[in-house]
Amino acid sequence: MAEIFIRNTNERITGEENVRAFLNNYEVLYEQWDASKLPAELQDNYLLSDEEKQQVLDVYNTEIAELASRRGYQIWDVITLSEATPDLEAKLAKFEEIHTHAEDEIRAIVSGNGIFIIKGDEETGYFDVELSPGDVISVPENTPHFFTLMDNKKVVAVRLFIEENGWVASPYPDPAFIKQ
Repeated sequence: MAEIFIRNTNERITGEENVRAFLNNYEVLYEQWDASKLPAELQDNYLLSDEEKQQVLDVYNTEIAELASRRGYQIWDVITLSEATPDLEAKLAKFEEIHTHAEDEIRAIVSGNGIFIIKGDEETGYFDVELSPGDVISVPENTPHFFTLMDNKKVVAVRLFIEENGWVASPYPDPAFIKQ
């Protein structure tokens, strides 16, 4: 279940309806998929083969198809990140730069955890959306954000794209952002 941490106030928002209501204020889609559908051998497996990634897509085929038809996604894949990922720190350094995209960025977490850091309005500032298995989030186009891993540094996520080339990041330098 996702939780939100508001950096300016140290406030924490919990509970599915409270999280959804907060994110709706920023036009961020938040939904839930049934994480228990994933077969045991794929849960907590962060070194998925291409065949196993396809199994993940097959398990969530209905959810992916429904979301794709509703929001115009054309392609999707599975990303796995863990300490076993080659050049993980370099990849995280690239991820952890505030940017925007010309299309929304969506992740469906199927295993592990991740965090989207999103810029809210002037009063709220930046907030962290801490994601767990079953959480689905879509950050709207042109919204300053970045995605990173939690302390356990493990995630398996389904990503959906409108454009064939995926997300093209446009840097968003923000001197007001303070890394925590």
